[in-house]
Amino acid sequence: MNRIDGATTIRKGEELDVARIEEFIKDSIPGLSGSLIINQFPKGHSNLTYLLSIGEKEFVLRRPPFGRKAKSAHDMSREYRILKALRPVYSYCPEPFIYSDDETIMGRPFYIMQRIRGIILRRDFPAGLVLTASQVNKLYQNVLRVQHELHFIDHKKIGLENLGKPNDYVKRQVKGWCERYKSARTPDAPDAEKVMAWLIEQMPPDSKPLGLVHNDFKLDNIILDESDPMNIVGVLDWEMATIGDPLMDLGSSLAYWIQNDDHPDMQAIRMMPTNAEGAPTREELIGLYSELSGRKIDNFDFYYCFGLFRLAAIAQQIYYRYYHGQTKDERFKTMIIGVHVLENAARRIVDRYGSQID
Repeated sequence: MNRIDGATTIRKGEELDVARIEEFIKDSIPGLSGSLIINQFPKGHSNLTYLLSIGEKEFVLRRPPFGRKAKSAHDMSREYRILKALRPVYSYCPEPFIYSDDETIMGRPFYIMQRIRGIILRRDFPAGLVLTASQVNKLYQNVLRVQHELHFIDHKKIGLENLGKPNDYVKRQVKGWCERYKSARTPDAPDAEKVMAWLIEQMPPDSKPLGLVHNDFKLDNIILDESDPMNIVGVLDWEMATIGDPLMDLGSSLAYWIQNDDHPDMQAIRMMPTNAEGAPTREELIGLYSELSGRKIDNFDFYYCFGLFRLAAIAQQIYYRYYHGQTKDERFKTMIIGVHVLENAARRIVDRYGSQID
């Protein structure tokens, strides 16, 4: 049974010029022969990802979404540079091959990288993949260890010391995501004013030392070895990586971590099998991260609340594109439901601490 995450027919309105790309890739990578076939990986919600098959070779092409967006939000050259620097010291990165800003090819900058074949976990385990409770626990702990390994890399030694603006990271992230949410808010979205006010009021100073953060480290960006699903072979989607506070990165990751005792509306939007038998709880993962990193973590509700709100803001940005006709992708139509659920979850944390606010 094939459990490899596959590509499918390209969505309407997101087609590429096959002949132009075939000419470009054959000119750029020696030794390629045969006709180019392009399919699309259907799951992503931001940058678009395509499978390029030519002869027996496979590559992945990443490009910004169609429609008007700020260049800084989908900076292909930045993503390519991160992968180039990280690949020698962090083997989970796909190897990047080519970057191009020649807009005559597809109208936007793009890059081509290695395809890492393997299993990607979606809402539930794929058919045929059966893990015991102890295997699930071990796998998910391994995922956290791979995230911590990223945070531990000396980014200065690999030439990424100027990536992002690390000073006052927590403050800039909170205020930045508040502004992004307000800018993307549609009439059917919650105002989220109570949550935003609480995050601004309660934000702690940066947790030191700062490190490389992925900013979207979650199970469906992790690739597992098909022959040994306990083995992690890849980490995808590096578009938001930067230098920042690892606890903010962990909070963003655990916003996706829906466990069995969470509110029913959170269960309804679960996207990954984080509720499987044997899965560690958020509290257990926080404890493991504290043990690995040596960081004292005594105010994680702030980071978790931020993660929930940030995820709501991301969903709202995606929904904004659909609401204003910038994409025809029908998956985006229901994003507004997730915005409400996530804002409600963040507000429950705020309400729990409300009596502690001066």
